[in-house]
Amino acid sequence: MAVEQRLHPWSWLFVLVQQLKQFILPLIALVVFGGRGDPDNLWANLGPVIAVGVLVVLSVVQYFTYRYRIGRDGLTIRSGWLHRSLREIPFARIHNVGIHQSLLHRLFQVAEVRLESAGGQKPEAEMRVLSLSAANALENLIRHRGQAAPAASGDIPAMPASNTLLALPLAEVIRLGLASNRGMVVVAAAFGLAWQVLPDKMMARLVQRYSREAFGYASHLEWSWQSGVLAALAILALVLVLTRLLSVLLALVQFHGFRLSEADRRLTVERGLLTRLRNSVSRRRIQAWTLREGVVQRWLKRRSLHIDTAVASRVDHDDGRALKVLAPIATPEACDALVRHLLPHSAWPPSQWQPMPAQAAWRLWLPGLILVPLLAIALWFPFGAWAGLALLLWPLTGWAAWQNARRSGYAAGEELIAVRGGWWWRWWRFAEIDKLQALRLSRTPVDRWLGTATLWLDTAGDRGLSPPLRLRFLHEADAQAIYLRLADALARRRLRW
Repeated sequence: MAVEQRLHPWSWLFVLVQQLKQFILPLIALVVFGGRGDPDNLWANLGPVIAVGVLVVLSVVQYFTYRYRIGRDGLTIRSGWLHRSLREIPFARIHNVGIHQSLLHRLFQVAEVRLESAGGQKPEAEMRVLSLSAANALENLIRHRGQAAPAASGDIPAMPASNTLLALPLAEVIRLGLASNRGMVVVAAAFGLAWQVLPDKMMARLVQRYSREAFGYASHLEWSWQSGVLAALAILALVLVLTRLLSVLLALVQFHGFRLSEADRRLTVERGLLTRLRNSVSRRRIQAWTLREGVVQRWLKRRSLHIDTAVASRVDHDDGRALKVLAPIATPEACDALVRHLLPHSAWPPSQWQPMPAQAAWRLWLPGLILVPLLAIALWFPFGAWAGLALLLWPLTGWAAWQNARRSGYAAGEELIAVRGGWWWRWWRFAEIDKLQALRLSRTPVDRWLGTATLWLDTAGDRGLSPPLRLRFLHEADAQAIYLRLADALARRRLRW
């Protein structure tokens, strides 16, 4: 019988760091505001020290009460002191293995291991932390489904040779930063956080102060309106340049050294400049695929390839460690070649796309037809006749709907079902028929009036962040035919996770 093992001796330190991250704001508030009322208050002075001491004790207790044992078919984990827990995790249940190394981890030659499955609301196990050699051995063992447990035989199977499918040089990572909006998202998030954390009066005073200084300085320059427009454009260009530079910096931090490799039908992604992440997932665990192409990506002749896997990461608790991106940026030819390699029987890209029906354009325009007049009416009260300018959005939304309809289509083959759409931001969404879990044929009152229907296709791992896998506005007979053909195929085939 395999013996129980402990975590790394420095495990308590990393648990303490994680707990300090969670309680950093209350501790800061206790330090800053705790002793203002009475400097001689002993509790106010010792409160932060006592709080940190309690966290240290809890971290040490967690180290001494956490045990794991590696068996031939699974992993056994014991944890807890007052509230004890025993978990049996079969290797076959583990869909994704994540290895996380921050700068502190790399300094101590340790790593955090996270094991994820297709069920539940959180990972099956978070082992914080193991030595780097033990983490690599555990990952290798899970790849082999526990055929040779190191605790039982002392013989760890060799790591299979890996084949590099995609590696991003520095120039590609820089292109990724230029094509993304990460900098703008970070700036907006920082502004929102400051607005929430700082008192409203302080934020209002800051905004008023700098706005008054800026407008006051501009009024003394006695610019013409042309100069004012040029100055505004220059400021806008400067903001765009700075946010793009921030996006490039974030891309370097997150995707430096990106490498996608394959070994023993398992995909592994390694990335990160300061914090190194390594995630692996079996090819058969991939449920759906998404190709995305933004405006800047199209100018750079690049795309990105994303996947859905049936693991337990929730959207609201996702920390960016789940394997969701196989190609952050690559040429269209490289993305298509990668899909063909991983789906050799699916004939990607489809040789022929079926276009959307002719009436799809005005169906896509229908929200604009309704909302634009409502917007003009809402703006009438504060702005009067100027609100009529909002009606200029009518032709703009109609043109955008026509472009979207022209770009949309679907392809229903024997092994693969695919949809595409978007005009400004283009996307392709596809899945193997064996991975479909549910079919739904829906008809709105407008559909019943026009004799159309929409076919919805559901797969595991869909978190609602990708374009839906659906065939929209089909003629009812065509939708029924595709629905029956797919239902018959699913009834005859075995669902593959």
